[in-house]
Amino acid sequence: MMEKIDILAIGVHPDDVELCCSGTLLKHIGMGYTVGICDLTQGELGTRGNGPLRLMEAEDSRQLLGAKFRLNLKMRDGFAEINEKNLLSIIEVIRACKPKMVLANALSDRHPDHGRAGKMISRACFLSGLRKIETKSEEGSQEAFRPQMVLHYIQDRHIEPDILVDISDYIEQKEKAILCFKSQFFQSDLNEPETPISSKAFLDYVKARDLSYGRQINALAAEGFTSEKYLGVDDLFKLR
Repeated sequence: MMEKIDILAIGVHPDDVELCCSGTLLKHIGMGYTVGICDLTQGELGTRGNGPLRLMEAEDSRQLLGAKFRLNLKMRDGFAEINEKNLLSIIEVIRACKPKMVLANALSDRHPDHGRAGKMISRACFLSGLRKIETKSEEGSQEAFRPQMVLHYIQDRHIEPDILVDISDYIEQKEKAILCFKSQFFQSDLNEPETPISSKAFLDYVKARDLSYGRQINALAAEGFTSEKYLGVDDLFKLR
C-alpha cells in the first residue's frame, strides 16, 4: 500500500526532479513534510546510460533525498502521449498517495517530453478529482482525490517564475542528488558521448540559475515554479 504524503514530485525522466526541485524537496523534508517521487519513463532513449541503470541511479537519489517512495510508471520514453491509459496511470498514483501538492514538469521546454508531461500531469490532477472516473489499486476501488496545488518547476528554458523557494541551505545536497545519475552528468573519467547535459558547464548553469533566483529574494539560492492558477496568501508580511 502506497503511503500518504504531503508532496508528490513527478518527472517524465529520472533526474528531472533532481535538477529542478530537489532543493525544495530537501527543504520540506527537513521541515517534517513527507515526499514521494514518480518518474513517468526510464529515460531509456537517452544517449548515455540505459533504463535499468537509470532506475538504480534514481533509487540512490531517493535514499539521499529521504523520499518515502519512488516509482516508475514505465511509459515509453519519447512516446509518453497524453492519452487515457497514461492519464489513468498517473491518477492511480495520485489517488493512492493523496498528496496535498504536486510538483510537475514545465508546461513548455526545449525537450518536447517535458512540456507534454507537464500538461499531462496537470490534467491528471484535475481528472483525479472526478468521482465518475473509476480506478483500482491492489486494495480495491480508489476514491476520487484532487491535490490542493499543482506547481510546475522550471527546466531548460528561462520561464518567469510565479514563486521562488529559498534553498540556500540545500545547495550541496541538491548537487549530490543530481550526481547520483552518474551516467548522465559530468564525470571526468567517463568515456561516453557528449550530450546537452553532460558537460560541467551544464551543472554550472543549473547552480547559477538557482543563485540568480536566490538573489531576487535576498537569499543565496532558490528554485522557481509557475502556477496555472492564482496564488493566495493569508498574511502579507510573510511575503519576501
